[in-house]
Amino acid sequence: MPRTDDATHDVVIVGGGHNALVAAAYLARAGLTVVVLERLGHLGGAAVSESPWDGVAARLSRYSYLVSLLPRRIIDDLGLRIDLRRRRYSSYTPDPADPSRGILVDTGDHDATAASFLRTTGDAREAERFARFYERISPLARELFPTVTEPLRSRAQVRASIGDDVLWDELIERPLGGVLRESFETDLARGIALTDGLIGTFSSSGDESLRQNRCFLYHVIGGGTGDWDVPVGGMGRVSAELERAARDAGAELRTRAEVVAIGPDGDVELGGERPESLRGRLVLSGVGPAVLDRLLADGTATAGPPEGAQVKVNMLLRRLPRLRDESVAAEAAFAGTFHINEAMSQLDDAYAVAAGGGIPDPLPAEIYCHSLTDPSILGPRLQAEGAQTLTLFGLQLPHRLVAGMDQDAARTALLDAAQRSLDSVLAEPISDCVYVAPDGSPCVEARTTADLEESLGMVGGDIFHGPLSWPWAEDDEVLDSPAARWGVETAHPRVLMCGSGARRGGAVSGLGGHNAAMAALELLRG
Repeated sequence: MPRTDDATHDVVIVGGGHNALVAAAYLARAGLTVVVLERLGHLGGAAVSESPWDGVAARLSRYSYLVSLLPRRIIDDLGLRIDLRRRRYSSYTPDPADPSRGILVDTGDHDATAASFLRTTGDAREAERFARFYERISPLARELFPTVTEPLRSRAQVRASIGDDVLWDELIERPLGGVLRESFETDLARGIALTDGLIGTFSSSGDESLRQNRCFLYHVIGGGTGDWDVPVGGMGRVSAELERAARDAGAELRTRAEVVAIGPDGDVELGGERPESLRGRLVLSGVGPAVLDRLLADGTATAGPPEGAQVKVNMLLRRLPRLRDESVAAEAAFAGTFHINEAMSQLDDAYAVAAGGGIPDPLPAEIYCHSLTDPSILGPRLQAEGAQTLTLFGLQLPHRLVAGMDQDAARTALLDAAQRSLDSVLAEPISDCVYVAPDGSPCVEARTTADLEESLGMVGGDIFHGPLSWPWAEDDEVLDSPAARWGVETAHPRVLMCGSGARRGGAVSGLGGHNAAMAALELLRG
């Protein structure tokens, strides 16, 4: 792409989330002039740490909370000083029919895992089926994850690399529920697997759109293993390191810089008290496709509005709550993913209720205690007192349920549903364990899809900025430009996607930023 004489920068990046910072760092390190424009007063987007309660020394990963899809290549390329800590306990799942028993998946003790499956399901072979299922799908992670920082491969190339046509058909060509029913005998084991297909995704096990399959695939390929790690210091540490890398490379990072219009020729208009016009040889969009459509305002929108499907509840506890299951230590149960009312039938029933306009009851949810893995997010006094964080992520809650509602009422309704669901599997109400702030208020907050839309500009509260795509190109796709080959194209050659809305975007991965930067370097350097 030839140099534009009147360009103010080689690259103008709209939005300052973690992907934008990845792109800025790569491009500035390559010697290009780069400016990042962020509407808010801080960088990092949803990958931030905040202290929600005045006078309480707890810095929580308020929105995004776990890392799986951030490749080691990006960490090494940018010299990021971050510690991603692996959790020994994969998950704990109380039996909704009898919460005095539950399945503990302990990656460090195969026999203990098998015993918990037997005790909970009564089936001596279900643990073996569970292990065999994940061993069987492991080639997906080994083959696919290394490709996410490369130009898109074709569907046929990826299918050939997997080398298992039956597995491909089961996970890629037909609804996920089929292979789960064939692989497991119990509703509970099927549900443990299905939840990976429903994070932020409104779907059911038999959804013919395969939304659940695409979400499941990204969850099980992360890091080449499917493990999801805790960032030491909280998610804000990841964004802080990306910000440092971008600044050190020479990128200009602006906050409180609201973009009000983007021109397809590289013009970017800023509003506010001091309006300004910039022009980039390229514009990279770190905002969602729906927001980009609004800023372009040229009638090129091709998809419907995105829709998130979750509630996130952040809590600080005086101590971990007691379990009904006396065979499992609370520190083990809460250290991994604690599944609540997430048997497969419950997940599908919840989908049906929400599709009909109701809030599921019981609400399927999963919780994490990050402070068990990373106590540094708590101040010394809280650590000495035995306080712990708790993050609850509620499923099957499409944005349509809260859109247009009074938001205080929406938060209250969803928080009540979440607490009822959690209480149903505990030996005591969670409210008995909640830490109280100096002003007398309980340390609990709910963040709905409407809150994400209002605070972060995520249309519909969609954490993926729109429907997830397969991490490959269809066989008949024309990949005749760097933007197309890297999965970051828009309708305009000088405007590229670099956020979660890019192909292979979503989650705290940096993939949108990396791949947009690679396409930009090809375009600008010929």
